Amino acid sequence: MLAAAIEFSRYFIVWLFGALVAVDLARMERTRKNYLVFGCFIVILFILQVSCLITWGMEVTTKVYPLLSHLPVVIFIFLYLKRSLLIAFTSMFVSFLCCQFPRWMGSVAGAVFDSVTLNHVGYIATALLTYYLLQKYVMTSAQHLMERSVKSCLLFAAVPAFYYLYDHTAFVYTDIMYSGSRAALQFMPFLVSIFYFVFVLLYYEETQKQVRMQRERDLLHTQFKQAQTQIASLRHMQQNAAAYRHDMRHHLALLQALASKEDIEEIKKYLSTAQSDIDAITPTRFCENETVNLILSGFSADAKQEGIMLTIEASLPETLHLSNTELCSLLSNAIENAIQGCLKITDSNKRFIKLRIFLKNNKLCLDIRNSYESEPVFQKGLPVSKEKGHGYGTKSMAHIVKKYGGVYQFSVKDGWFIFQATA
Repeated sequence: MLAAAIEFSRYFIVWLFGALVAVDLARMERTRKNYLVFGCFIVILFILQVSCLITWGMEVTTKVYPLLSHLPVVIFIFLYLKRSLLIAFTSMFVSFLCCQFPRWMGSVAGAVFDSVTLNHVGYIATALLTYYLLQKYVMTSAQHLMERSVKSCLLFAAVPAFYYLYDHTAFVYTDIMYSGSRAALQFMPFLVSIFYFVFVLLYYEETQKQVRMQRERDLLHTQFKQAQTQIASLRHMQQNAAAYRHDMRHHLALLQALASKEDIEEIKKYLSTAQSDIDAITPTRFCENETVNLILSGFSADAKQEGIMLTIEASLPETLHLSNTELCSLLSNAIENAIQGCLKITDSNKRFIKLRIFLKNNKLCLDIRNSYESEPVFQKGLPVSKEKGHGYGTKSMAHIVKKYGGVYQFSVKDGWFIFQATA
Protein backbone atom coordinates (compact mmCIF):
# COMPACT_ATOMS: atom_id res chain seq x y z
CA MET A 1 0.00 0.00 0.00
CA LEU A 2 2.81 2.40 0.94
CA ALA A 3 4.73 1.52 -2.22
CA ALA A 4 1.65 2.26 -4.35
CA ALA A 5 1.13 5.60 -2.59
CA ILE A 6 4.77 6.57 -3.20
CA GLU A 7 4.53 5.55 -6.86
CA PHE A 8 1.32 7.57 -7.28
CA SER A 9 2.98 10.57 -5.57
CA ARG A 10 5.96 10.29 -7.87
CA TYR A 11 3.80 10.59 -11.00
CA PHE A 12 1.99 13.61 -9.55
CA ILE A 13 5.30 15.26 -8.56
CA VAL A 14 6.67 14.65 -12.07
CA TRP A 15 3.74 16.53 -13.59
CA LEU A 16 3.64 19.25 -10.94
CA PHE A 17 7.42 19.86 -11.05
CA GLY A 18 7.54 20.21 -14.84
CA ALA A 19 4.50 22.46 -15.02
CA LEU A 20 5.71 24.70 -12.16
CA VAL A 21 9.13 25.18 -13.73
CA ALA A 22 7.52 26.04 -17.08
CA VAL A 23 5.11 28.68 -15.73
CA ASP A 24 7.83 30.16 -13.50
CA LEU A 25 10.09 30.54 -16.54
CA ALA A 26 7.18 32.29 -18.27
CA ARG A 27 6.93 34.70 -15.29
CA MET A 28 3.53 33.75 -13.91
CA GLU A 29 2.67 36.40 -11.32
CA ARG A 30 2.35 35.06 -7.79
CA THR A 31 -1.27 36.04 -7.20
CA ARG A 32 -4.07 34.11 -5.54
CA LYS A 33 -6.07 34.03 -8.77
CA ASN A 34 -3.16 32.63 -10.79
CA TYR A 35 -2.43 29.94 -8.21
CA LEU A 36 -6.11 28.94 -8.14
CA VAL A 37 -6.32 28.73 -11.94
CA PHE A 38 -3.01 26.89 -12.15
CA GLY A 39 -4.06 24.45 -9.40
CA CYS A 40 -7.31 23.62 -11.20
CA PHE A 41 -5.34 23.21 -14.44
CA ILE A 42 -2.94 20.76 -12.76
CA VAL A 43 -5.67 18.68 -11.13
CA ILE A 44 -7.81 18.42 -14.29
CA LEU A 45 -4.93 17.32 -16.47
CA PHE A 46 -3.65 14.87 -13.84
CA ILE A 47 -7.11 13.27 -13.62
CA LEU A 48 -7.13 13.06 -17.42
CA GLN A 49 -3.71 11.37 -17.40
CA VAL A 50 -4.74 8.86 -14.72
CA SER A 51 -7.97 8.11 -16.61
CA CYS A 52 -5.97 7.48 -19.77
CA LEU A 53 -3.59 5.23 -17.82
CA ILE A 54 -6.45 3.16 -16.41
CA THR A 55 -8.29 2.95 -19.72
CA TRP A 56 -5.50 2.33 -22.25
CA GLY A 57 -2.51 1.32 -20.15
CA MET A 58 1.03 2.66 -19.72
CA GLU A 59 2.23 2.14 -23.30
CA VAL A 60 -0.53 4.20 -24.90
CA THR A 61 -0.42 6.84 -22.13
CA THR A 62 3.34 7.25 -22.62
CA LYS A 63 2.93 7.80 -26.36
CA VAL A 64 0.16 10.40 -25.98
CA TYR A 65 1.72 12.00 -22.88
CA PRO A 66 2.96 15.09 -24.82
CA LEU A 67 -0.67 15.79 -25.77
CA LEU A 68 -1.86 15.24 -22.20
CA SER A 69 0.91 17.21 -20.47
CA HIS A 70 3.36 19.21 -22.55
CA LEU A 71 1.06 20.77 -25.15
CA PRO A 72 -1.51 21.92 -22.53
CA VAL A 73 1.31 23.72 -20.65
CA VAL A 74 2.25 25.57 -23.84
CA ILE A 75 -1.40 26.51 -24.42
CA PHE A 76 -1.80 27.62 -20.78
CA ILE A 77 1.25 29.91 -21.01
CA PHE A 78 0.21 31.29 -24.40
CA LEU A 79 -3.51 31.88 -23.71
CA TYR A 80 -3.71 32.50 -19.96
CA LEU A 81 -0.32 34.09 -19.22
CA LYS A 82 -0.36 35.97 -22.55
CA ARG A 83 3.21 35.07 -23.44
CA SER A 84 4.53 34.51 -26.95
CA LEU A 85 4.56 31.04 -28.48
CA LEU A 86 8.36 31.15 -28.51
CA ILE A 87 8.45 31.79 -24.75
CA ALA A 88 5.76 29.13 -24.18
CA PHE A 89 7.58 26.40 -26.10
CA THR A 90 10.97 27.37 -24.68
CA SER A 91 9.59 27.19 -21.12
CA MET A 92 8.16 23.75 -21.79
CA PHE A 93 11.33 22.38 -23.41
CA VAL A 94 13.54 23.74 -20.61
CA SER A 95 11.22 22.35 -17.91
CA PHE A 96 11.38 18.93 -19.61
CA LEU A 97 15.17 19.08 -19.51
CA CYS A 98 15.08 20.04 -15.83
CA CYS A 99 13.03 16.90 -15.12
CA GLN A 100 15.87 14.70 -16.32
CA PHE A 101 18.16 15.27 -13.32
CA PRO A 102 15.59 14.07 -10.73
CA ARG A 103 14.77 11.12 -13.03
CA TRP A 104 18.44 10.18 -13.30
CA MET A 105 19.00 10.50 -9.54
CA GLY A 106 15.94 8.34 -8.89
CA SER A 107 17.28 5.71 -11.29
CA VAL A 108 20.67 5.75 -9.51
CA ALA A 109 19.02 5.36 -6.08
CA GLY A 110 16.84 2.51 -7.37
CA ALA A 111 19.82 0.74 -8.96
CA VAL A 112 22.07 1.08 -5.90
CA PHE A 113 19.49 -0.26 -3.48
CA ASP A 114 17.73 -2.48 -6.02
CA SER A 115 14.39 -0.95 -5.06
CA VAL A 116 11.68 0.57 -7.23
CA THR A 117 10.29 2.40 -4.20
CA LEU A 118 13.64 4.11 -3.57
CA ASN A 119 13.68 5.08 -7.23
CA HIS A 120 10.44 6.97 -6.65
CA VAL A 121 11.62 8.45 -3.34
CA GLY A 122 14.91 9.55 -4.92
CA TYR A 123 13.01 11.29 -7.72
CA ILE A 124 10.65 13.11 -5.34
CA ALA A 125 13.45 14.28 -3.02
CA THR A 126 15.65 15.40 -5.92
CA ALA A 127 12.74 17.18 -7.64
CA LEU A 128 12.04 19.24 -4.51
CA LEU A 129 15.73 20.11 -4.12
CA THR A 130 16.09 20.92 -7.83
CA TYR A 131 13.07 23.23 -7.77
CA TYR A 132 14.53 25.11 -4.79
CA LEU A 133 17.92 25.50 -6.51
CA LEU A 134 16.29 26.61 -9.77
CA GLN A 135 14.29 29.29 -7.95
CA LYS A 136 17.29 30.58 -6.02
CA TYR A 137 20.07 30.47 -8.60
CA VAL A 138 18.70 29.93 -12.12
CA MET A 139 15.18 31.25 -12.69
CA THR A 140 15.88 35.00 -12.83
CA SER A 141 18.84 34.65 -15.21
CA ALA A 142 16.92 32.24 -17.43
CA GLN A 143 13.95 34.63 -17.61
CA HIS A 144 16.19 37.55 -18.60
CA LEU A 145 17.94 35.42 -21.22
CA MET A 146 14.63 34.34 -22.77
CA GLU A 147 13.27 37.89 -22.83
CA ARG A 148 16.42 39.71 -24.01
CA SER A 149 15.86 38.99 -27.70
CA VAL A 150 14.45 36.39 -30.07
CA LYS A 151 17.98 35.21 -30.85
CA SER A 152 18.81 34.69 -27.17
CA CYS A 153 15.58 32.77 -26.63
CA LEU A 154 16.23 30.54 -29.64
CA LEU A 155 19.78 29.84 -28.48
CA PHE A 156 18.55 29.02 -25.00
CA ALA A 157 15.82 26.71 -26.33
CA ALA A 158 17.93 24.88 -28.93
CA VAL A 159 19.49 22.10 -26.82
CA PRO A 160 16.36 21.45 -24.66
CA ALA A 161 14.22 21.29 -27.82
CA PHE A 162 16.55 18.85 -29.59
CA TYR A 163 16.85 16.77 -26.44
CA TYR A 164 13.05 16.64 -26.19
CA LEU A 165 12.74 15.46 -29.79
CA TYR A 166 15.62 13.01 -29.38
CA ASP A 167 14.19 11.53 -26.18
CA HIS A 168 10.77 10.92 -27.70
CA THR A 169 12.22 9.64 -30.97
CA ALA A 170 14.81 7.29 -29.46
CA PHE A 171 12.92 6.09 -26.36
CA VAL A 172 9.16 6.70 -26.64
CA TYR A 173 8.13 6.20 -30.26
CA THR A 174 10.96 3.85 -31.32
CA ASP A 175 13.43 1.52 -29.62
CA ILE A 176 16.41 2.85 -31.58
CA MET A 177 18.36 3.58 -28.40
CA TYR A 178 17.87 0.07 -27.00
CA SER A 179 18.99 -1.43 -30.31
CA GLY A 180 22.53 -0.30 -29.54
CA SER A 181 22.89 1.72 -32.73
CA ARG A 182 26.22 3.53 -32.74
CA ALA A 183 24.72 6.54 -34.53
CA ALA A 184 21.91 6.81 -31.97
CA LEU A 185 24.37 6.66 -29.05
CA GLN A 186 26.65 9.30 -30.50
CA PHE A 187 23.99 11.67 -31.85
CA MET A 188 23.09 13.62 -28.70
CA PRO A 189 26.69 14.12 -27.42
CA PHE A 190 27.65 15.28 -30.92
CA LEU A 191 24.68 17.67 -31.10
CA VAL A 192 25.36 19.10 -27.64
CA SER A 193 28.99 19.75 -28.56
CA ILE A 194 27.99 21.57 -31.75
CA PHE A 195 25.43 23.69 -29.97
CA TYR A 196 27.89 24.43 -27.19
CA PHE A 197 30.29 26.11 -29.61
CA VAL A 198 27.50 27.85 -31.53
CA PHE A 199 25.92 29.08 -28.31
CA VAL A 200 29.19 30.40 -26.88
CA LEU A 201 30.12 32.26 -30.07
CA LEU A 202 26.68 33.72 -30.76
CA TYR A 203 26.03 34.58 -27.15
CA TYR A 204 29.40 36.32 -26.94
CA GLU A 205 28.43 38.37 -29.99
CA GLU A 206 25.06 39.16 -28.41
CA THR A 207 26.72 40.16 -25.14
CA GLN A 208 29.16 42.47 -26.92
CA LYS A 209 26.27 44.06 -28.79
CA GLN A 210 24.46 44.69 -25.50
CA VAL A 211 27.64 46.16 -23.99
CA ARG A 212 28.04 48.54 -26.94
CA MET A 213 24.40 49.58 -26.72
CA GLN A 214 24.71 50.19 -22.98
CA ARG A 215 27.88 52.24 -23.53
CA GLU A 216 26.10 54.38 -26.11
CA ARG A 217 23.09 54.81 -23.81
CA ASP A 218 25.39 55.93 -21.01
CA LEU A 219 27.15 58.43 -23.27
CA LEU A 220 23.84 59.77 -24.58
CA HIS A 221 22.60 60.10 -21.01
CA THR A 222 25.78 62.01 -20.15
CA GLN A 223 25.21 64.32 -23.10
CA PHE A 224 21.66 65.02 -21.97
CA LYS A 225 22.97 65.88 -18.51
CA GLN A 226 25.54 68.18 -20.07
CA ALA A 227 22.80 69.82 -22.12
CA GLN A 228 20.79 70.45 -18.97
CA THR A 229 23.86 71.94 -17.31
CA GLN A 230 24.48 74.17 -20.31
CA ILE A 231 20.90 75.43 -20.29
CA ALA A 232 21.17 76.18 -16.56
CA SER A 233 24.43 78.07 -17.14
CA LEU A 234 22.93 80.13 -19.96
CA ARG A 235 19.85 80.91 -17.87
CA HIS A 236 22.14 82.07 -15.08
CA MET A 237 23.82 84.39 -17.57
CA GLN A 238 20.41 85.76 -18.55
CA GLN A 239 19.55 86.36 -14.89
CA ASN A 240 22.82 88.24 -14.45
CA ALA A 241 21.89 90.45 -17.39
CA ALA A 242 18.51 91.16 -15.82
CA ALA A 243 20.20 92.00 -12.53
CA TYR A 244 22.64 94.30 -14.35
CA ARG A 245 19.72 96.11 -15.96
CA HIS A 246 18.07 96.37 -12.54
CA ASP A 247 21.20 98.05 -11.17
CA MET A 248 21.31 100.54 -14.02
CA ARG A 249 20.16 103.36 -11.71
CA HIS A 250 23.36 102.97 -9.70
CA HIS A 251 25.46 103.25 -12.87
CA LEU A 252 23.52 106.34 -13.91
CA ALA A 253 24.05 107.89 -10.48
CA LEU A 254 27.81 107.31 -10.78
CA LEU A 255 27.87 108.75 -14.30
CA GLN A 256 25.94 111.79 -13.08
CA ALA A 257 28.52 112.34 -10.34
CA LEU A 258 31.35 112.09 -12.88
CA ALA A 259 29.52 114.47 -15.23
CA SER A 260 29.13 117.03 -12.46
CA LYS A 261 32.92 116.95 -12.12
CA GLU A 262 33.22 117.22 -15.92
CA ASP A 263 35.53 114.16 -15.90
CA ILE A 264 34.93 113.14 -19.54
CA GLU A 265 37.79 110.64 -19.76
CA GLU A 266 36.60 108.75 -16.68
CA ILE A 267 33.06 108.71 -18.08
CA LYS A 268 34.29 107.25 -21.38
CA LYS A 269 36.34 104.63 -19.53
CA TYR A 270 33.41 103.63 -17.31
CA LEU A 271 30.98 103.44 -20.25
CA SER A 272 33.41 101.23 -22.18
CA THR A 273 33.77 98.85 -19.22
CA ALA A 274 30.01 98.74 -18.60
CA GLN A 275 29.31 98.06 -22.27
CA SER A 276 31.77 95.15 -22.28
CA ASP A 277 30.21 93.69 -19.13
CA ILE A 278 26.71 93.96 -20.59
CA ASP A 279 27.75 92.37 -23.90
CA ALA A 280 29.40 89.49 -22.03
CA ILE A 281 26.32 88.52 -20.07
CA THR A 282 23.47 89.51 -22.38
CA PRO A 283 22.17 86.77 -24.71
CA THR A 284 21.48 87.89 -28.27
CA ARG A 285 17.83 87.58 -29.26
CA PHE A 286 17.55 85.47 -32.43
CA CYS A 287 13.93 84.29 -32.13
CA GLU A 288 11.01 83.98 -29.71
CA ASN A 289 12.23 80.72 -28.14
CA GLU A 290 14.24 81.37 -24.97
CA THR A 291 16.15 78.08 -25.01
CA VAL A 292 17.26 78.51 -28.63
CA ASN A 293 18.33 82.10 -27.91
CA LEU A 294 20.45 80.95 -24.99
CA ILE A 295 22.11 78.15 -26.99
CA LEU A 296 22.78 80.28 -30.04
CA SER A 297 24.14 83.13 -27.89
CA GLY A 298 26.62 80.82 -26.19
CA PHE A 299 27.87 79.23 -29.42
CA SER A 300 27.91 82.56 -31.24
CA ALA A 301 30.38 83.84 -28.66
CA ASP A 302 32.44 80.63 -28.95
CA ALA A 303 32.57 80.90 -32.76
CA LYS A 304 33.60 84.55 -32.60
CA GLN A 305 36.38 83.69 -30.16
CA GLU A 306 37.69 80.98 -32.51
CA GLY A 307 37.61 83.28 -35.53
CA ILE A 308 34.68 81.51 -37.19
CA MET A 309 32.10 83.45 -39.20
CA LEU A 310 28.75 82.15 -37.88
CA THR A 311 25.63 83.26 -39.76
CA ILE A 312 22.32 82.53 -38.02
CA GLU A 313 18.75 82.66 -39.33
CA ALA A 314 16.29 81.59 -36.64
CA SER A 315 12.51 81.84 -36.69
CA LEU A 316 10.88 79.83 -33.93
CA PRO A 317 7.87 80.39 -31.65
CA GLU A 318 8.08 80.61 -27.89
CA THR A 319 7.14 76.95 -27.35
CA LEU A 320 8.14 73.82 -29.29
CA HIS A 321 7.10 70.15 -29.21
CA LEU A 322 10.68 69.10 -28.35
CA SER A 323 11.72 69.26 -24.70
CA ASN A 324 14.35 71.83 -23.74
CA THR A 325 16.86 69.04 -23.06
CA GLU A 326 16.31 67.40 -26.47
CA LEU A 327 16.39 70.77 -28.22
CA CYS A 328 19.63 71.66 -26.47
CA SER A 329 21.22 68.29 -27.27
CA LEU A 330 20.21 68.43 -30.95
CA LEU A 331 21.26 72.03 -31.54
CA SER A 332 24.37 71.96 -29.35
CA ASN A 333 25.75 68.79 -30.95
CA ALA A 334 25.09 70.14 -34.46
CA ILE A 335 26.81 73.48 -33.81
CA GLU A 336 29.64 71.95 -31.81
CA ASN A 337 30.38 69.48 -34.62
CA ALA A 338 30.40 72.36 -37.11
CA ILE A 339 32.80 74.38 -34.93
CA GLN A 340 35.09 71.36 -34.53
CA GLY A 341 35.08 70.89 -38.31
CA CYS A 342 36.02 74.54 -38.86
CA LEU A 343 38.81 74.45 -36.29
CA LYS A 344 40.61 71.86 -38.44
CA ILE A 345 40.90 74.43 -41.25
CA THR A 346 44.37 76.00 -41.14
CA ASP A 347 43.35 79.29 -42.75
CA SER A 348 41.06 81.06 -40.26
CA ASN A 349 39.63 83.20 -43.07
CA LYS A 350 37.98 80.09 -44.54
CA ARG A 351 36.07 79.11 -41.40
CA PHE A 352 32.34 79.54 -42.06
CA ILE A 353 29.15 78.20 -40.50
CA LYS A 354 25.65 78.88 -41.79
CA LEU A 355 22.67 77.95 -39.61
CA ARG A 356 18.98 78.06 -40.45
CA ILE A 357 16.33 76.86 -38.01
CA PHE A 358 12.60 77.36 -38.41
CA LEU A 359 9.20 75.72 -37.98
CA LYS A 360 7.23 74.39 -40.95
CA ASN A 361 4.00 72.38 -40.74
CA ASN A 362 4.62 72.03 -37.00
CA LYS A 363 7.99 70.39 -37.72
CA LEU A 364 11.33 71.73 -36.54
CA CYS A 365 13.57 72.23 -39.59
CA LEU A 366 17.30 72.52 -39.13
CA ASP A 367 19.93 73.21 -41.78
CA ILE A 368 23.51 73.72 -40.62
CA ARG A 369 26.53 73.68 -42.89
CA ASN A 370 30.20 74.37 -42.33
CA SER A 371 33.33 74.61 -44.40
CA TYR A 372 35.84 71.80 -43.99
CA GLU A 373 39.38 70.90 -44.90
CA SER A 374 39.48 67.10 -45.14
CA GLU A 375 36.74 65.06 -46.82
CA PRO A 376 34.51 63.40 -44.17
CA VAL A 377 33.94 59.63 -44.20
CA PHE A 378 30.41 58.22 -43.91
CA GLN A 379 29.21 54.87 -42.60
CA LYS A 380 25.51 53.93 -42.64
CA GLY A 381 24.62 57.54 -43.35
CA LEU A 382 26.53 58.94 -40.37
CA PRO A 383 29.92 60.70 -40.43
CA VAL A 384 32.64 58.55 -38.87
CA SER A 385 35.06 60.11 -36.41
CA LYS A 386 38.58 58.72 -36.20
CA GLU A 387 39.03 60.13 -32.71
CA LYS A 388 38.27 57.79 -29.82
CA GLY A 389 35.20 58.74 -27.80
CA HIS A 390 33.77 60.90 -30.60
CA GLY A 391 30.87 60.20 -32.94
CA TYR A 392 28.22 59.83 -30.26
CA GLY A 393 26.96 63.37 -30.81
CA THR A 394 25.72 62.48 -34.31
CA LYS A 395 24.05 59.34 -32.95
CA SER A 396 22.35 61.43 -30.28
CA MET A 397 21.09 63.84 -32.97
CA ALA A 398 19.79 60.95 -35.09
CA HIS A 399 18.09 59.40 -32.05
CA ILE A 400 16.20 62.61 -31.23
CA VAL A 401 15.09 63.13 -34.84
CA LYS A 402 13.83 59.52 -35.12
CA LYS A 403 12.01 59.81 -31.81
CA TYR A 404 9.74 62.47 -33.33
CA GLY A 405 9.25 60.60 -36.60
CA GLY A 406 11.53 62.96 -38.48
CA VAL A 407 14.23 62.48 -41.10
CA TYR A 408 17.85 63.60 -41.25
CA GLN A 409 20.73 63.65 -43.71
CA PHE A 410 24.47 64.23 -43.53
CA SER A 411 26.06 65.20 -46.83
CA VAL A 412 28.80 67.21 -48.54
CA LYS A 413 28.23 69.64 -51.42
CA ASP A 414 30.28 72.42 -52.98
CA GLY A 415 32.80 72.48 -50.12
CA TRP A 416 30.15 72.42 -47.39
CA PHE A 417 29.51 69.71 -44.82
CA ILE A 418 25.71 69.74 -44.38
CA PHE A 419 23.37 68.42 -41.72
CA GLN A 420 19.66 68.73 -42.45
CA ALA A 421 16.84 67.44 -40.28
CA THR A 422 13.14 67.74 -39.56
CA ALA A 423 11.71 66.59 -36.24
